[in-house]
Amino acid sequence: MPKRKVALKRQTPSNPDKWASAVAEAKAKFKVYPSAYANAYAAKRYKAMGGGWRGPNNRVKSNG
Repeated sequence: MPKRKVALKRQTPSNPDKWASAVAEAKAKFKVYPSAYANAYAAKRYKAMGGGWRGPNNRVKSNG
């Protein structure tokens, strides 16, 4: 039986223009993009601009 490829659903920005602006700021600020620091900076700037995310909830569920 052949193995199936499972498509992982990811969250996507609800406002792509604001996300592009935040990524441009991160690229200007950091020498290396993509990096963990640059992506975190871009996400924080995007949220500060009023952006949001669409897609599945990827939070860790507690066992309690």
